[in-house]
Amino acid sequence: MSDLGIHPVTPDRRADLLELFGDSGAYSNCWCTWYLLTNKQFNDTAPADRRALLLGQVDDGLEPGLLAYRDGVPVGWCAVAPRERYARMNAPRALSHKAIDDQPAWVVSCFYIDKAHRNTGVAKALLEATVDHARSHGATLLEGFPWDKPMKDDAWGTMFVGNLKMFQGAGFELVEHRGNRAVVRRRV
Repeated sequence: MSDLGIHPVTPDRRADLLELFGDSGAYSNCWCTWYLLTNKQFNDTAPADRRALLLGQVDDGLEPGLLAYRDGVPVGWCAVAPRERYARMNAPRALSHKAIDDQPAWVVSCFYIDKAHRNTGVAKALLEATVDHARSHGATLLEGFPWDKPMKDDAWGTMFVGNLKMFQGAGFELVEHRGNRAVVRRRV
């Protein structure tokens, strides 16, 4: 998408992330912390504290994801980070998101696209940008756990993890299915 600029979320882009996520913190006050916390931690954490957790990562220079801009306005987000940052994925009961093997990997865990820019290629462009971003931080492997059901079945917002077709179009290979999730991987 030549009309998109994609950049890591650094401290100088903090306000842009807040603008995109709005008062509701992207999806229902999640603030993209669903995977950062275990289920119990997430349920016990107030939305304001979830917001502080994500912004703390930004302020600490951890670059927890990428922002897409169209005409200088933030229109999309993609979370991508080393697997070890995601407590939910490393929890003993993380069956649908458990590690495939012991190879260190970065994980593309979440997308949030502004409603006015959905279905315009923003998520695809963000996904493609994760490859260079992860590589620039020393990663050699990217993983994802996209939904593998038709888009019309997204009644509960399950598509925040992306869909299998999009990941395969970006060079990820299907490793296995786990229920309605696909496990995909790409060398970077």
